[in-house]
Amino acid sequence: MVEEQHGESAVKRSVLSLTSAKQMRALAHPLRLQILGELRVGGPRTVGLLSEVFDEAPGTLSYHVGKLAEFGFVEEVPELASDRRERWWRASHDFTDTSPAEAGASPSVRQASAAMRHQIVDVYAATLHRVIEVTEELPEEWATAATSGDTVAYLTAVELAQASAELDAVAEKWHALGDRSRPGTEAVQLMVHAFRRP
Repeated sequence: MVEEQHGESAVKRSVLSLTSAKQMRALAHPLRLQILGELRVGGPRTVGLLSEVFDEAPGTLSYHVGKLAEFGFVEEVPELASDRRERWWRASHDFTDTSPAEAGASPSVRQASAAMRHQIVDVYAATLHRVIEVTEELPEEWATAATSGDTVAYLTAVELAQASAELDAVAEKWHALGDRSRPGTEAVQLMVHAFRRP
């Protein structure tokens, strides 16, 4: 659990660090990544409610939710069930640390880490394509408030680490200030990437 101070209130964030190749492979599936994201943003859901979000059969969604639960990404919320057959699920953590595998990690962990991170980038790309598709449907103030772009800077590895930390701090600041109960708020996704060009 990470705790940050913002103003007078403390914001607690739980972060799941991935430690095994099996965990990474379990997450390296586009639908599982989307289910986990939906549970984090939209709150607890049943498989039936998830099937309204995703164009997938309940049986398929149930299988993938089960895999996420098996590896600690989601957990059951029995207090929300109206009967014994109904099963509600929520994300177990606020964030998942998907940092690259450490240099000394086994080949299977490094391969699983790379496969997972490729899948995450693919989900990001699909999200950005979807944003382009729906931009014309958005109210003008939302469409013009968004930004996307990149720049190239010539930095040392130490400076890149500093720039990465600053970008992460900006994302964390706005995450902590966000409050879904305020009128006029919508879920806004901030994506941060900083890397040495290949």
